[in-house]
Amino acid sequence: MSEEFKPIETQEAFDAAIKSRLDRNTRTVTEEVTKKYEGYLSPDDVAKSNEEYTKQIAELNEKLKGNETTIADLTAKNKAYETNSAKMKIAHEIGIPFELADKLSGETEEDIRKDAEKLAKFTTKAQPSPMFSGEKPAGNSNDAAFREMLQNLKK
Repeated sequence: MSEEFKPIETQEAFDAAIKSRLDRNTRTVTEEVTKKYEGYLSPDDVAKSNEEYTKQIAELNEKLKGNETTIADLTAKNKAYETNSAKMKIAHEIGIPFELADKLSGETEEDIRKDAEKLAKFTTKAQPSPMFSGEKPAGNSNDAAFREMLQNLKK
């Protein structure tokens, strides 16, 4: 006990006296915090990954818009093909020339059929054959006589 107590009179002397204790405490707290938050992302890492995700989302949204446009185009083409196929089928069933099948209108098969029936009234009138009609064809009298005899045989 030969050392005599010396009071600390300056801040520098105080800092020098407790420097080792402060370093030890800082090291302990840093180690505890590091262990506690091990595996967590830093705010800088989160900001970087957020930027990357934002870019990916923008790219995928652009691809999605392109795909939606493609789907809409293909759907429209498919509907046009189906409508055209229905027009051709109905024109064949009703007896309308295929050249006029494109003139048929309607969204559903029922509407197209109604329009085809209206158009058929103008395009498919039955023309009676002069050979089998009641009219006497003009021309050679021998031919006319044979036709009349044929008509009488059919009765």
